[in-house]
Amino acid sequence: MHRTTPTARTPGRRTYLLAVAGLAVVIAAITWVVCSWSPESSTASTASAHMSRQGHHGPPGAADGVVPDGVTVFDDTTPAVTRLDPDLLKALRRAATAAADDGLAFHVNSGWRSPSYQNRLLREAVAKYGSEDEAARWVATAETSPHVSGDAVDLGRSAATAWLSEHGAEHGLCQIYENEPWHYELRPEATDHGCPRRYADPTQDPRTRQ
Repeated sequence: MHRTTPTARTPGRRTYLLAVAGLAVVIAAITWVVCSWSPESSTASTASAHMSRQGHHGPPGAADGVVPDGVTVFDDTTPAVTRLDPDLLKALRRAATAAADDGLAFHVNSGWRSPSYQNRLLREAVAKYGSEDEAARWVATAETSPHVSGDAVDLGRSAATAWLSEHGAEHGLCQIYENEPWHYELRPEATDHGCPRRYADPTQDPRTRQ
């Protein structure tokens, strides 16, 4: 009986099939890379990095005017102190030097503040007091606050503010608001004429009505 020998698969056809398979793998890899580096993902990553560099997240810190515990008017590193008006800071340090003879130190609870920090405090005051009108008795806007301009300081502790209420005018330092015995500003004329009459609260201050 005559036996027919099967036809062998030629090397050319096998090479062709391998090339097609390889090309498919390359195309899949390119597709994955393109999708991974799409303009949308690149833009999002860039924006995220920019926000991180600009500090547009998280609570305010020392750079915004937050004051760590224990800071006095003699601190030379905390922005809340160093960014105060130079004349105000000099007056505070002169007064603090005099008060030291009575064993007192002028601690800074708040001084200069960034506009964003001031606005945050105002939002918190609205939430605490229940209305913008009531909050305005305690916190001014960033546009009108003397803290933002570096012209006001909130001092502690009670013994220090009591000392200032008696001797502050001698150094040109005056309590401005009846409801804020810790809030002091520079009034140079007070050394000769005494401190001006206090406002009941910030809403009575013409500067806050701008």
